[in-house]
Formats: sequence, C-alpha cells, structure tokens
Amino acid sequence: MERATIQDWIESQVLLSSSVQRDVKYRIYRENNKHYQDIRELDDTPIHTLELPDGMKLDRSSYEVLLRYVLTDIVAA
Repeated sequence: MERATIQDWIESQVLLSSSVQRDVKYRIYRENNKHYQDIRELDDTPIHTLELPDGMKLDRSSYEVLLRYVLTDIVAA
C-alpha cells in the first residue's frame, strides 16, 4: 500500500450557518492511485474521509470549499 501526503493537516473554522461554526482539521493524501480528503475534529476524532474524483487536483481554497460541503451534508444528516 503506497501512501503519500499531498497536503499536511490544516486547521480550519467552517461556518455552517449564520450561528453554527465548526473547528476541524483536514489533510489531502494519496493511497495507491486514489486521492482522499481526511476530515477530523481538532482532538483527532474522525469525521469523514472523502474519496476525490480521479485526476482532481485542487488548490487549498478548493479543498476548503469541499470541506464545507462535506460538513454541511454531515450536519444535515
């Protein structure tokens, strides 16, 4: 199993609504030929791991947008 870090852990405050904010951290890594966004609480509790579509290569601000969508979806569930 080949694993490589693309973007190391970044802490982020995600505004989910006008009154709800969530402090999380995330990283981007590759495992074999697939890319993932690993999202966790600041205390390292896992929240979600998102498999990114093939060939998806984004800048940091795009990963932040994905982070917000994933967290909004999880909170709504």
